[in-house]
Amino acid sequence: DRYNDYMRVLLAGGGTAGHINPALAIASVIKEHYPDTEFLFVGTPNGMEARLIPEAGYNFASMKVAGFQRKITLKNVKRNCQALYYLASAGSKAKKIINEFKPDIAIGTGGYVSGPVIKKAARMGVSTAIHEQNAFPGVTNKLLAKEVDKVMLTVKEALDYLDKDVDYTITGLPVRAGIASKSKLEARAELGFDNELCILSFGGSLGAGCINETMAEVIKWHTSNNLKINHIHGYGKMGREIFPKIMIESGISMKNQRLRISEYINDMDTCLAAADLVICRSGASTLAELEAAGKASILIPSPIVTGNHQFHNANVLGKAGAAIVIEQKDVTNELMIKTVKDLYEHREKLSDMSDNAVKLAVKDTNDRIYKVIKELISKTTVSYTHLRAHET
Repeated sequence: DRYNDYMRVLLAGGGTAGHINPALAIASVIKEHYPDTEFLFVGTPNGMEARLIPEAGYNFASMKVAGFQRKITLKNVKRNCQALYYLASAGSKAKKIINEFKPDIAIGTGGYVSGPVIKKAARMGVSTAIHEQNAFPGVTNKLLAKEVDKVMLTVKEALDYLDKDVDYTITGLPVRAGIASKSKLEARAELGFDNELCILSFGGSLGAGCINETMAEVIKWHTSNNLKINHIHGYGKMGREIFPKIMIESGISMKNQRLRISEYINDMDTCLAAADLVICRSGASTLAELEAAGKASILIPSPIVTGNHQFHNANVLGKAGAAIVIEQKDVTNELMIKTVKDLYEHREKLSDMSDNAVKLAVKDTNDRIYKVIKELISKTTVSYTHLRAHET
């Protein structure tokens, strides 16, 4: 392999952790097989990637790109004018980055910034690929799928929204190290729980008002009825002022023999291993972890994400019998308590959902991504290797 000693890889994506983490995971896969690879990540100067990528030890180049706002307001008109300005210069900026870095392959993981970078790389003859995390692809990846050599998908359902002739591979989504490495009994012993039903609920690091409100009532319900339920809940930053107050007013201790309630869950691998039922949103990374760990879930998709993609993600598990999907507009305390009560009384349903989650998991994601990388290398039509011979 002519790249065993030296290769350059350009990665573009950002805006949310859902685009950044897959890029970092892909870089890790490449480094495992090509340890001397040089990477350059391209993202926006004000996005999370501007902090997370350098923190991970990678070189970072920024370019300003913004999406267009569909709702017509004075503020959005100004934003759209700015987006047009960025778009006009994005192509030349991307070309400059590519010419200076001289990548052998380029990979986009979504977000507006990956559009001009990967499109320009493809048109300059660099082998290109994208990775789509969601069941409902983002606008950028829908457009890029027509331009790139390879399309990596987390789930096959995304194909319904892409051109039928794209060269795709179902790779799944890389999950954090440690997920599914600990047994349920080990995790419960670590948490101080017995072997009764265990619920894990959270709304992400910021929290989710809908999940916090209904979990407060679920906790009151099973606590007041002395049910044998262990419950871990992370209320996030949004619940900091409200959730502890509700518990105090209800006479419920935030940490006791069966409860562990906190703002953040810093030991998610342990908590996930301990759980029989997980109640949460349906971001792609979260669902990949539920599948890898084989956990039954009640999913409440966030209704405020682009393209309502969390709803599409959740339905992949829902249709497979791995999850119960409840749209936020339909969530009531009564419905949630009824749903949890039914699962508490019929544990075989939880067992079936767990089995179905495991069936959805892609267990060799890293191997599949590596196979795509090798195919990309073999497809390279423009190599900068001869130019590098003259570099000093």
